[in-house]
Amino acid sequence: MMNELLEWLEYIEDVRKERKVKHKLKDIIVIVLFATLANVDDWVEMEYFAHYNEEYLKRYIKLENGIPSYDTICRVFSILQPDILQQLYKKWQELLNKNEGEALKKLICIDGKTMRGNRSKESKANHIVTAWSKEDGFSLGQKAVDEKSNEITAIPELLKKINIKGQVVTIDAMGTQTSIAESIRKGRADYVLALKGNQKVLHEEVSLFLNDEEEKKKLKQKGLYKKTREKSHGQIEIREYYHTEGIKWIACRNDWKGLKSIGMEEKTIIKEGEKKKEYRYYISSLKEDIDLFSRAVRGHWSVESMHWYLDVIFKEDANRTLDKRAAENLNIIRKWCLSILKMVEIFRLKLSMKKKRFVISMNPSEFLEQVLNF
Repeated sequence: MMNELLEWLEYIEDVRKERKVKHKLKDIIVIVLFATLANVDDWVEMEYFAHYNEEYLKRYIKLENGIPSYDTICRVFSILQPDILQQLYKKWQELLNKNEGEALKKLICIDGKTMRGNRSKESKANHIVTAWSKEDGFSLGQKAVDEKSNEITAIPELLKKINIKGQVVTIDAMGTQTSIAESIRKGRADYVLALKGNQKVLHEEVSLFLNDEEEKKKLKQKGLYKKTREKSHGQIEIREYYHTEGIKWIACRNDWKGLKSIGMEEKTIIKEGEKKKEYRYYISSLKEDIDLFSRAVRGHWSVESMHWYLDVIFKEDANRTLDKRAAENLNIIRKWCLSILKMVEIFRLKLSMKKKRFVISMNPSEFLEQVLNF
């Protein structure tokens, strides 16, 4: 599969002046991708990685003029359009799924993350909004938020770039805006949007309605209730979900394109004999479907989990790449590597993501080959 992908790389336009090009764009992208899989997190280490593994790299790229310096690698990533890397990542996804049929309704989870190491005295840190496919473990697309803008304007632009038809889009409270609900419905998708203080009146009204004991009882009787129990990190988490189309009482319902239902997650955390309650409320275009609603609410954690991996496993916040475009391109590479590593097992063992990267770094010629051609 990797060789097929590399053939496609040959057709990517290189915007650099041909007479000044010493190292092919394909070579540089492959070095960065392979190095990131092998536990390398900065430009200098990428050059070292390429020197130490030059013979292995030549199985995939020619390196006609030797190994590019770390300055060259960084400079090329600073002029490379992020959409090109995203297209390459998407092509890999298509090759992976080319024999698969249509699955159940998938969750497209949208959330933003600030790249804290990218901040400087002159400019804010990059803030990247990502559309993450929960079932596939892929980034479907991303949008860097302009310095004078925010997620509210970036999300509709991101939605225009990806195919959401027939899927369920989940967004946290920042994205609970009438304009975003309209964008999702225009894309012929459903939404599950979190309610918090930024929609204060609606949040309070939904909270009062769904916490009414008589209403809870009715929803349980109608089968619009679901309860789950999980044990993790030394605590028990009990989640209770309620979902209803009974929204005629909502005065502003016509402001929200396609609004059909509201829902609640009531979470009880039991740790060391103490109980703590948390409540989350949602508006949705879904018809009454407690299984799909609960899957959408619970599934949104996948994009938050992805951001955790970028910080903890790939050390994104510690990376001091100040060039905005180079930093965004690295962000795409990390997500791509995360998708690859989630799908493969090394030694046929269930290693953590951190250990997988470490094992690959010990012997790239053996373990990268396993990972790239799983």
